[in-house]
Amino acid sequence: MASIKEYKVKTVDNIKERLDGARAIVLVDYKGINVEEVNKLRGNFRSEQVDYFISKNTWIKIALNQMGITSLDDYLKGPTGVIVSKSDEVAPARIVKKFKETELDKKEFFSFKVGLISGDVYLANQLIQLAVMPSKEELMAQVLRGINAPASGVVGVVSGVMSALVRAVDAVAKQKAE
Repeated sequence: MASIKEYKVKTVDNIKERLDGARAIVLVDYKGINVEEVNKLRGNFRSEQVDYFISKNTWIKIALNQMGITSLDDYLKGPTGVIVSKSDEVAPARIVKKFKETELDKKEFFSFKVGLISGDVYLANQLIQLAVMPSKEELMAQVLRGINAPASGVVGVVSGVMSALVRAVDAVAKQKAE
């Protein structure tokens, strides 16, 4: 049987493994959310390849500190859920905001504490602002539409000019033929 110390070391190592390579780590206060709601939220996270877990603040802090992250220490108080995304920096905030609006009817519980996104600390109000931003894929599509729009316009103008030129040449040819 493993000792308590071995159990704690394994728990911290497990947390570090879940946090390793994270582009976004968001801490939330999960009080007031029931098991059914948590399960639904976990499903939303899974569908976006986002990890969500709850652990003791002490173990989370030890894991973060061992990874060289101390900027979240002051926020590890009270009930803390950890949301980790290794691909989309905005996904955790977007999912939580949408979940609160659709499932929790904008209740004040289950709230952001802080986030660490690409190495920068985001406070709760900044995470809310971030949540309304489109995803990377949506932004890329908007950029491509913006780039393609002028090209489409140019093609339309050139096509129109060419059509007018063809009609003019055709009219001149008909006039000369008469």
